[in-house]
Parts: sequence; C-alpha cells; structure tokens
Amino acid sequence: MGLPVLALLPALWLLHTQASPPARSFQLDYEEDCFRKDGVPFRYISGSIHYARVPRSAWRDRLLKMYMSGLSAVQVYIPWNYHELLPGVYDFAGNRDVEAFLDLTAELGLLVILRPGPYICAEWEMGGLPAWLLWKPDIILRSSDPAYLAAVDSWLHVLLPKIKPRLYQHGGNIISVQVENEYGSYYACDYGYLRHLLGSFRVLLGSEVLLFTTDSTGAEELRCGTLQGLYATIDFGPGSNVTEAFGAQRRVEPKGPLVNSEYYTGWLDYWGEAHATSSPAQVAQGLEDMLQLGANINMQMFHGGTNFGYWSGADFKDQYKPVTTSYDYDAPLSEAGDPTEKLFAIRTIISKFQPLPAGPMPPATPKYAYGWVTLQKYADLLDVLDVLCPSGPIQSQFPLTFEAIKQAHGFVVYHTQLPRDVLDPTMLGAPPHSICDRGYVMLQKEYQGTLERDRQTALRVTGRAGDSLDVLLENMGRISFGANISDFKGLLGNLSLDSSPLSNWLIYPLAIDTAVQQGWPHAALPKLSSRSRAGPAFYTGTFETPGIAWDTFVKFPGWSKGQLWINGFNLGRYWPCHGPQQTLFVPGSVLHVGRPNNITVLELEGAPPTPFLIFLDRPIFNRTLSCSTMATE
Repeated sequence: MGLPVLALLPALWLLHTQASPPARSFQLDYEEDCFRKDGVPFRYISGSIHYARVPRSAWRDRLLKMYMSGLSAVQVYIPWNYHELLPGVYDFAGNRDVEAFLDLTAELGLLVILRPGPYICAEWEMGGLPAWLLWKPDIILRSSDPAYLAAVDSWLHVLLPKIKPRLYQHGGNIISVQVENEYGSYYACDYGYLRHLLGSFRVLLGSEVLLFTTDSTGAEELRCGTLQGLYATIDFGPGSNVTEAFGAQRRVEPKGPLVNSEYYTGWLDYWGEAHATSSPAQVAQGLEDMLQLGANINMQMFHGGTNFGYWSGADFKDQYKPVTTSYDYDAPLSEAGDPTEKLFAIRTIISKFQPLPAGPMPPATPKYAYGWVTLQKYADLLDVLDVLCPSGPIQSQFPLTFEAIKQAHGFVVYHTQLPRDVLDPTMLGAPPHSICDRGYVMLQKEYQGTLERDRQTALRVTGRAGDSLDVLLENMGRISFGANISDFKGLLGNLSLDSSPLSNWLIYPLAIDTAVQQGWPHAALPKLSSRSRAGPAFYTGTFETPGIAWDTFVKFPGWSKGQLWINGFNLGRYWPCHGPQQTLFVPGSVLHVGRPNNITVLELEGAPPTPFLIFLDRPIFNRTLSCSTMATE
C-alpha cells in the first residue's frame, strides 16, 4: 500500500526547491548599504560605452576589452533621436540595433546599467531628444507639457517593451534603469514630469526593476533631480573630495549603496579649445579611494568613440560651444578602441578589489597609413542645388528655421536678391543670436565670408540691384545640456542690408547625405564650375587599399572646414584651423577591398591650391594651426 498523499508533500516540496534556483533579483539593501544580486551583497564596477558612437562591427572588440579590464557592467545610453527619425518612423537596424548590442553584452558576461532617457545629454545632438519636437515651436521640453509627454509616451511604448525581457528579473542582464538624466541641472524642476516618467517606467517595465536618477552633488541639483521611488545617485570626477561627494548623496539617500554613476575618466573637446586630458594616476587614485569606501562606480567614459555624421552636440557657456567629431574623451579605450596607459592603471586598481578575468587584454586594432590621395573639385554647391534639393525651394517672405521646414540636420541654402544698388561697402547683418550656427555668404556666387553664432554677425558687401545673395546655413549640433535645449537652427531672424530687412526668400533644404549615399557625385558627370577655391564646393577622389581594410585617420592639410564622406558614410565634421582635432577616424569597416573607395568632401570656406588628403596610422588630437600655416605645411 502506498504512502498517503499528505506524507509525500514535504518530499515533493524539497525536490522542487532543489530543482529550481531562487528567483533572480537585483535590489537595494538599506540595512547593509549595498545592492543585493540574487540575495547576495553585490558591488559593480562599470564603464560607459555608447553604441551609437561605435561601428557595429567593433562592438564585440570594445566590449571584450571592457570585460577583460575587470568591469562587471557597462552603462549604456539610448539616444531617442537616433531611433525615431521622424514621428512614428523608427530605425533599429544595422548600427542602430540596440537589442543586438544588449544581447552581445550578455553573451560576453557583462551586466548593463541602462539609461534610456528620454533625455540623455551625452554631448549628443539635442541631448538625444528628436529635433522634430521643435516643429511645435512653443513646446516646453523635459516638462509636463502635454505635447512633450505625448511624444515621450509614444516612444517609451515602442522602446521599453524591447527592454523588459532583458531585465535581470526576467533572465536578462539589465540590473538597473535610469530615469531622465541630471534633471536637477535643468531649469524646469518639474516634479510632475518626473512622476509621470516614474509611472510610465513602472507600467512598462514592472514593479521589480531598480529605477534610479543621476545628478551632480550640488544641493539645488539634488533637490530638483530626485524623486521618491527613484534611487538617487551622484556624479563627480577625479580631484573631488570623495567623502564630501558621497556626503551629498547621503543627504538625499541616508541609507543604501554609495553610487557614482559618472566618474569622469577624461572630458569632451570643444572646437577651438585645447584637447582635454586627465592624468592616469589621478583617475586611478580616485577610483581606489571610492572602492575602499565600498562604493559602486561607473566610469564615464570607458570608451568614447566618434560623433559620426551630425550627431555631436554642443554646450552653452556664455556662448555656443560645439563639440568635436572625435569623442575620444581621453578615455581608457581610445577613440579607435585601443587600450591606453590609463586603462592598465585602472585595471591594476580593480585587481586589488576583485579577480580579473583570465587571459590577456586584446591588442589594439591594426591601423594603416594609406598615404596621400589627390582630390578634384567637382562643383560649387550653388551649381548642384537641383541634385541636393530635388523637390525645389520653399518660398517665404522672410527666412524660416530648419524646424519650420522640417530639416533636422546638415545644411539649408537661403536665397534672395539685392533690392537696390549697393555701390559703397554696406553692412549685411543679422540680429543677435539669429545665425544658428554658421552662415556662408555668397554674392553673385562669389564667397564673401562667414557669419557665425555669438561671434561675427555682419559683413560689408557691394553689388547691384538684382544680384543674387545666397547664405548656406550650417547646423553645428543642437545644445545638449542646460536650459537652452530648445536650440532652433538656421536664420532665426531676418538679414538686413544697412538696417533694411531683406525679403522674398527661396529656401533650399539640402539632402546631401541622400545624394551621396546613392553614389553622387562619383556616378555623375563633372560640372563646369568656377576655378575659385573659396566658398562651399564639393571635391572628390578615390583610393584603393593594398588588400586590407584597416582603421585609419585622415588629415586635411590646408583645408578650412567641412564634412567628409567615404563610400557614402558620413564620417563627420573637420575643422583643422579651429582645432584641436586635426584628423578624422575612419573605421576599417567603411572601406572596400578590391575596388575603389570613393571620397566626397564638402569644403565650406576654401580648399588648398592642390587639394589632397593624407591617411595616417595615428590620430592628431591636439593642434590648433592657422589656415595659412596649414596651407604651406
């Protein structure tokens, strides 16, 4: 006769508990002032990497180097504007495949601290917010403005369902999720907005995921950036008093783990300023000081990468300060992903606190100096408007902003005619703060000079009634931090001739990238253009690789300022006579083997007499030369 069923139950329960591991969890422990992972005290050492700044073919290399440095986690931003290019139009393919990136982190054994915004800063164009939000000119960004919240909610309902199955509690590797970013540094201080985000994140991600905020250590920033229900963390760099800095966190979170969510391993570069560097020894010492306190640390950046295309942002500190194309950041892994002295100094500190993975650090990627490539002038920009603006111009009595004509990035031409004879040099000027960001002025297709935001806003011109006046406006990147984030582009006010406003404008939104990606101008017949070297013009050339496609760096001897494409890929802005960056990083994945590589340059102010580029096997980050000395170099 068998045992009674009730007698079997304890045995069955014992078998069940032995067969199923305890539920996965990642939680705050307010008693022991730590995180608990699956019930066990846990401390992370993490580093930031931005997948949008790294070619997809290099993701594995960079992440493996981070893992081999001793990191247990990576911190990852998701730039909204990189994925929702127009309202309701999404791109998660290729370099934008964030799910593939997150799955790769899991495959390599790294945990993830996710920062999905909706605002991220990151020195990224408009802090990750889409420029199309500004199609509603009176929108109040990062607030409870219903128009803004509707766009945010729509985006989060697309994004967060991709994230939920990758949360640690659901078998994934995402241990925590940040809500907004350094909100305390924004003027709005709108708790209703933070509460709305908290509610949306909870609905879409569940009640178990650990949600947090990050702010600097100032009392006002922590007052406006924190909210009950979101664990408050802080950010600070080397040279800070660690005890004082964590004291600021303790004022808003008396118990729980100490967390520095952005420990600065270096800093960003602005055009026209020196290349930012920080001492490996100082960075390592600050890391050790925090680890001795038992703190959790994310190093920002561990790998910076590159602001390809038009993705670099800008700051506003008394004046507009655009960020360089390189986002090297003087980080432990260089822009090209190479281990630096700083990385090994950090790795040594980490080894004092936890074992390093077995095996060697992967080496630097191979580089190649492909040498000189001669370029030819293809056409002046004004002679190819039919290709660059196939839909034709927009007519308007007065200038319209980029946002008013739904142009997110790049360039717009504003065309009108002189209303009268101007025989004596006369001021052509714009109101303050209305050139956003650089205007290249042509009269009768002859380059006159450049108008620039917060700098030169007037030029002297002469001409006859009916002469053509064209201004090519360049967007240098929308402000990504602070209160001035509604950063409209183009001509924000009217140009005046001797205080008389000009009218009857034709406005050409340029789709240069679309044309270049389709093979223009290499597949087109050359244009008969002026021999002048001055003013906006396209230059082309080709080169072949010696059977390899290795990373390289391109230098612009004697060139002024512009944009570079290779094989249709937009490598970003160059500006050698402003500096500090002298070379652009060219990932090997962009190059062809066994067939020509097509170079397209849009030079905005003036090419050298003999236009050529030089491909080097190392970058030049820190030289600011005048254009005249570069031309003779």
